[in-house]
Amino acid sequence: MRTLLSAILLLSAALLIGCHSTRPSNLGVRDGKLAACPESPNCVSSQATDEGHRVDPLSYTGTGADAIARLAAIVRSLPRTTIVTERPDYLHAEFTSALFRFVDDVEFLADDTAKVIHIRSASRLGTSDLGVNGQRIELIRKRWRETAPPS
Repeated sequence: MRTLLSAILLLSAALLIGCHSTRPSNLGVRDGKLAACPESPNCVSSQATDEGHRVDPLSYTGTGADAIARLAAIVRSLPRTTIVTERPDYLHAEFTSALFRFVDDVEFLADDTAKVIHIRSASRLGTSDLGVNGQRIELIRKRWRETAPPS
């Protein structure tokens, strides 16, 4: 009985890990916006209107292309990160957790008119992320300030 339970748990874990690798189809820019956060609390976005999901965008001077390049360097410096798409106005990266190998999708969209980079960070699975997406964005924000060009 114990062996059967162990086998079921291992199979469930393998299925769960296999599911997290499927990239969501709603990523990217549509009508100048990133995808809205789902109802679950495992997402933050600078384009969200509710306090539970809202984070501030990153401000920049210069061009959006330069800002995205600077941001890409910051993202590349973080552990277990893969940049999926990098364009002059958009960056999509996947962050993989160390223990369970869960993947979070993080997107950045430069708005050259407003001189801000919009942010969306969301877990692929589950309901709660224990605040990981918000913490990641705050770490990126801290590094963004530290690498700001002199004014």
